[in-house]
Amino acid sequence: MQIVYVTETYPPEVNGVALTTARTVAHLRAAGHPVHLVRPRQRGEAARDDADEWRCAGAPIPMYPELRWGLATRAALRRRWRRIAPALVHVATPGPLAHAALAAARAEGIPTSADFRTNFHAYGRHYGLGWLEPLVMAWLRRLHERADCSFVPTAALAAELAAAGFRRLAVSGRGVDARRFDPARRDDRLRAAWGAAAADPVLLHVGRLAAEKNVALALRCWERLRAARPGLRMVVVGDGPQRPSLQRRHPEACFVGQRTGEELARHYASADAFAFPSLTDTFGNVTLEALASGLALAAFDTAAAAVHVVDGDNGCLAPPGDEAGFEAALARALAQARPGSALRRRARESAVAADWPLVLQRFEQVLCAVAERRGAGRLGDAAPA
Repeated sequence: MQIVYVTETYPPEVNGVALTTARTVAHLRAAGHPVHLVRPRQRGEAARDDADEWRCAGAPIPMYPELRWGLATRAALRRRWRRIAPALVHVATPGPLAHAALAAARAEGIPTSADFRTNFHAYGRHYGLGWLEPLVMAWLRRLHERADCSFVPTAALAAELAAAGFRRLAVSGRGVDARRFDPARRDDRLRAAWGAAAADPVLLHVGRLAAEKNVALALRCWERLRAARPGLRMVVVGDGPQRPSLQRRHPEACFVGQRTGEELARHYASADAFAFPSLTDTFGNVTLEALASGLALAAFDTAAAAVHVVDGDNGCLAPPGDEAGFEAALARALAQARPGSALRRRARESAVAADWPLVLQRFEQVLCAVAERRGAGRLGDAAPA
């Protein structure tokens, strides 16, 4: 079926949403669905408007200037939908482009679906803008009310959103490329570049270096734990507004900047443990990437970790928000971080079961159901995925 896929982030941008949307579009096209991608034109990109893709106007996002909002009028999108005649319009991100796209689709009687991928309402707390949280939540609820089905990554988030008044929710999950993220990619030369001897444990963090990601907690825990483990190294992969201040406060940590593809996979495989202290991620793809790479994971018991980690079996968990508990979980993970440990073997085994093709096939099936059932009435709450 003809699908319009609307997103405000897409490669060459590097973040979990961009990479997941690109993988999803590729899957739908490979399955035979014509997909018309609508997204804002990024800096330096050529204009494009053809059967496969339209790059609309955009503007920088406050606090995330490297990303852009998409800008298009409802009237322009209605004209486009009439020309394309899609069976369904799906929006992956909650900006103004998504609002306009859903409104235009509803006006044309086209079935719609949306992803809830990011807890934007919680971000304001980390920038002194906590008073905005109810306003942002109202914006998100209004956007998702226009969708016949809203996809969320975990059952826990579905329950939280349902309690906040969201309806027609479907749990879609996330997957991991276990062929790319594989312990076999361990690289002793890379470890040497980090200053790690063969027997030195390496703690890794991967992600955007921003206040809402809580990276500072991982670094504080590392500083305290290495007092008892003098050889413990810390490697931080990623970039963002907090990088300069974090580097000044932790000069002995190894900040390597952004890494992608095979190079990122080597960084994962060459470490021994992984710290994921975020409390704002709706899922956290890096959790599955770390598990697939066979790392001893420490995380709060939320998002992806709550779904895929059994405490003490394939990772170590702490109650959400318990910073002392997170440090204790990290200490337990490090105690089991030697190569070949049972915990690291179970981490890899649990991630291999989270196969992307199966996840995307379920997503595709629900999209088709939304399009087919719209004529008989809108989907009921908690549509199966």
